Amino acid sequence: MGSESYYDVLSVPRNATETDIKKAYRNLAKKYHPDVCKEPGSEEKFKSINEAYTVLSDESKRRQYDQLGHENYVNASKGSYGGGSGGSGFSADFSGFGDIFDSFFGGGRRSAPRQGDDLLMRIQINLEDAVFGAQKEIDVMHTEQCPDCEGTGSSTKKTITCQKCGGSGQIRQVKNSLFGQMMTTSPCPNCGGHGKIPESICRKCNGTGRTKIRRNVTVHVPPGIESGMRLRMEGYGEAGDYGASNGDLYIEVRVIPNPRFDREDDNLVTQCEITPAQAALGCDVLVETLDKKTVSLKVPAGISYGTHLRIPGEGVRRRGNFGNLLIRVVIVTPKRLSAAERELYEQLLAEEGNASKMEETKDPKSSSGSDVLRGEKKKKRSFFK
Repeated sequence: MGSESYYDVLSVPRNATETDIKKAYRNLAKKYHPDVCKEPGSEEKFKSINEAYTVLSDESKRRQYDQLGHENYVNASKGSYGGGSGGSGFSADFSGFGDIFDSFFGGGRRSAPRQGDDLLMRIQINLEDAVFGAQKEIDVMHTEQCPDCEGTGSSTKKTITCQKCGGSGQIRQVKNSLFGQMMTTSPCPNCGGHGKIPESICRKCNGTGRTKIRRNVTVHVPPGIESGMRLRMEGYGEAGDYGASNGDLYIEVRVIPNPRFDREDDNLVTQCEITPAQAALGCDVLVETLDKKTVSLKVPAGISYGTHLRIPGEGVRRRGNFGNLLIRVVIVTPKRLSAAERELYEQLLAEEGNASKMEETKDPKSSSGSDVLRGEKKKKRSFFK
């Protein structure tokens, strides 16, 4: 963080009140949180903001910070403060300087307020919503700051220094081992590592500073979203510690299959049924798009089964680009024929047979009866395929 003072980090004056410091911290922490801000150096900036708030939000530490000055305070806290010219400063082993360290920092530095946990929900949408985008209303169950105590856990909205840890948020214990005495630190069980406890327990939240609430949230589903993608809604997760921001809400999307349309990347695929006569001679058919528009499609003569025809711009819409609607042509053979239709098909079949005999005359090698059948079958497949 260099020589920049904690007041400059939080952009508050030296006579800032506790409320001003909390407000500045919340705004900056929300802005520079690594999950939100992707600018280079945002993670270090976020750490600096937490470090500054840890000191300035604690009355005793702030008083010591003002007395020592920024550089002396930081060097002391990092074990490199030189007490005088030529002095060796603090040792890396703090066991010999416990009384001095305690006099400056009250037994250690309490952890910064912890951001709330993230939440994950799953929603289902239809293909229309995935292609064109939509606004969805969902109910979210999460914790928020208690409105009665404003997240302090205290009915008076004030907190006091934890007597068990002296406001450090940590408990130090000395244990004997084969290697001598070892000192360990752990979060204070009385204040949860915060260093402060409610002045008077809030009845609504029982001193936790949080309440469970059901909230109706509008989710913006962007066009082009796919199954498995997640949307992030900042600040709609669980409530954080007092003075910290909420977590985020992640919404995982599943697109329900559509009975008429399939999706291939940014294209939509559907099918169109035509008769053998339409396939042979060509025709115009009407196709309904996903958004219920009717489009006229020209089917060329002699088209084969399974051929895809394209309608531009009627596919998936993503980031200003429009995919295509692909029409798969399916040739349907009639199962029941009227007398007139049967007569026409018989004439067509006879005509195909005459055409095959003419080909046999040109090719003497294909004179056997089995070759003729194979030729007829081949012609039929080429017509109905």
